[in-house]
Amino acid sequence: MTKSLAQRAEDVLRTPNGRDKTALSRQSAKTWFESRENGNSLPIGAASPPDAPARPDEPVLLEPRFVPRRRPGSRDGQIAMLHAVAHIELNAVDLHWDIIARFSNTALPIGFFDDWVKAADEESKHFNLICDCLEELGSYYGALPAHAGMWRAAEDTKDDLMGRLAVVPMVLEARGLDVTPGMIEIFKRASLDNVVSALEIIYAEEVHHVAYGSKWFHFLCGRHDLDPKTAFHDLVQTYFHSALKPPFNEEKRAEAGLPPDFYWPLAEQQRAPRK
Repeated sequence: MTKSLAQRAEDVLRTPNGRDKTALSRQSAKTWFESRENGNSLPIGAASPPDAPARPDEPVLLEPRFVPRRRPGSRDGQIAMLHAVAHIELNAVDLHWDIIARFSNTALPIGFFDDWVKAADEESKHFNLICDCLEELGSYYGALPAHAGMWRAAEDTKDDLMGRLAVVPMVLEARGLDVTPGMIEIFKRASLDNVVSALEIIYAEEVHHVAYGSKWFHFLCGRHDLDPKTAFHDLVQTYFHSALKPPFNEEKRAEAGLPPDFYWPLAEQQRAPRK
């Protein structure tokens, strides 16, 4: 019996090993798009996604305040930075499959599922690219502790699709657009060309993922007759637990459909008052 898209999403979520998870993710994406091209799309179906995705025994997950600071000037610091990126990318794989599995019963155009399958496939590629870079530097994903709070946004928005779109692609992934150019410069100075190439691929493709979030957030606002900016501010204040941090990459955010009046007020109103 052919598995539905939602069941395939759940299978990815229940796979612990990073390389195995991304292999299954990429194969599931390939199967989905082949079925779409053949005019015989897989059913969306339904699933019972886990509250949290399966994870390997390593890395050890720590509360954010206990994760060691990364000093990019040293090789150990560069490895630590790449390890953090790999951890983010693996979580992104699960986040994109989770939005498919968890909200498969919501009435949505099939393009919604096309976009998030494509995003999950690209995040899988990103994880593997960074793992390859780590291995070239004599390390591997799991060698260092990692951030335990990465799944909190998914837990908080498990019953709220608009909240998920606001917080994950439109806040967390948009943050990647802000910080990745600086990382690229660090690795250029270190003459680590393969790392630079990997990060440049990630940077270009993450714009699309933020754009998917903005696109479907605006779609749902239209469906529910909501003002997108007001709805975004309300949802971020509800579900995101820290201030939005400038400086912002305004050019790439605009390219992804995020105008400054979406994010600047959230950054400013959470600053401590001036004395």
